[in-house]
Amino acid sequence: MTAAAEAHASGHDHHGPPPIHYSSRISPSVLGMFLFIASEIMLFGSFFTVYFFDRVANHGVNGHWPPAGLHRPVFVAGVNTLILVTSSGTMHWATTSIKRGNRAGLRAGLALTFLLGLTFLLTQVIEYHRIGFNTSDSSFAATFFGLTGLHGAHVFVGLTILLVMTIRAFRGHFTPEHHHGVEIGGIYWHFVDVMWIVVYVTVYLL
Repeated sequence: MTAAAEAHASGHDHHGPPPIHYSSRISPSVLGMFLFIASEIMLFGSFFTVYFFDRVANHGVNGHWPPAGLHRPVFVAGVNTLILVTSSGTMHWATTSIKRGNRAGLRAGLALTFLLGLTFLLTQVIEYHRIGFNTSDSSFAATFFGLTGLHGAHVFVGLTILLVMTIRAFRGHFTPEHHHGVEIGGIYWHFVDVMWIVVYVTVYLL
């Protein structure tokens, strides 16, 4: 049989669409998450632009930043930062565990990551309740709640993803060969953690 005949015969044996040929070593799902994160970085960038513009404009008028009487809970936010950074470590533990076939490590890592993220979000809610100013008090207050609230919304989305991942992990859905759900969710959670560090340094420390 000629090569053309063999190719024709093999074509009849194959059903469905042809196999996917990747032009990159990165899978489409991971690449899609990176592109989504790029769009989110631009969203945060617009909020940071507003914050720094407001700071430059009002610092020249009032002589200090933030305006007098608006106290930032730097210590509480610092502890919250440590909590979120720790959750990034537990997320990494979960991802490496499933790649090695360690389902117990996967479940423990995801559960701890979810609990740490939930602690972070609840602490931020308590901080909002006790902070002593509101969005209508000044432009700083508006940009403060805008930036931290935007990040809090991303933490909430991340917790929803983590909850689904954790439920699936306890049902045995992930394996060393099929763990894209954990990897993609982990990429998003690491993005949330890194972005909070930028927010914390910008809003609380500078």
